[in-house]
Amino acid sequence: MKEELQYIDWFIDDLRVVKGASNHTLSNYSRDLERYREAMIAAGIHHWNDVTDAVLETYINSLTQGERPLAASSIARSLAAIRSFHRWLRKENLSSANPAQHVRAPKPGLRLPKALTVAETEELLMAARGEGARPIRDAALLELLYATGARVSEVVSLSVDDFYEYGDITVVRLLGKGGKERMVPVGKYAMEALDAYLTRSRPTLAAAGKGTHYLFLNLRGGVLSRQSVWEIIRKAAERAGITKEVSPHTLRHSFATHLLEGGASVREVQELLGHASVTTTQVYTRLSPQTLQEVYRSSHPRALT
Repeated sequence: MKEELQYIDWFIDDLRVVKGASNHTLSNYSRDLERYREAMIAAGIHHWNDVTDAVLETYINSLTQGERPLAASSIARSLAAIRSFHRWLRKENLSSANPAQHVRAPKPGLRLPKALTVAETEELLMAARGEGARPIRDAALLELLYATGARVSEVVSLSVDDFYEYGDITVVRLLGKGGKERMVPVGKYAMEALDAYLTRSRPTLAAAGKGTHYLFLNLRGGVLSRQSVWEIIRKAAERAGITKEVSPHTLRHSFATHLLEGGASVREVQELLGHASVTTTQVYTRLSPQTLQEVYRSSHPRALT
């Protein structure tokens, strides 16, 4: 397949010169197409015209297997590169058919959200606490993430004026995807941590900058970045001795899971999370075997005791 290797080089040159593709895209496409070329050689394919839908489908499925299977996102990217390549071959009259036209990437398996247990969550929140402007801020940040199930982007964009009192309940206005607003209650522990931050920490942080309306500030008085939130949570998890991967989304998953385990309905959790579809929320209904066992024993009239 010497000439086909030349075709790949020509295709990459076309992406670079005509399409203006980035170096990152060019590198990924080159790697994906070289892997594809080698697999076709191993399968006894001697010309791109010999690649059929079935051959290509077999190749794509093989990427999910072996000692080092590719992630679903990598397989999708590889298929995109192959599709682009075969379209280019047809356009340049270098092949007579496009076998990639109807091939679809395999559906990724269901990935359940990784939630902390209630005990692990409490340990994480405790580990964020301490004296000084930074620990007081970090404690308020983590308490608010867990209390509301907010996305990290929603929390870092919060203003000090986004909290409202409704009787004895405080709610926060979160701006979600597509600019959709929702009002979410803020629990007692989170409000206590926020009050401490606003009175003992934020004024110190704000003095280091030129003043900003954002709620959570960095040490220079500017808005706290999403990357900083990740790092704050990572360090708190490390101090708490939590070995599993913990991120801002982990607290969001934990918020939803703990609500459902406590008796909240999927519809209620959907509203609190700001999901457009209840289908997205239903993944949290896949509770742990221990929880299902407890529900069964306490609810079924003929359960074993």
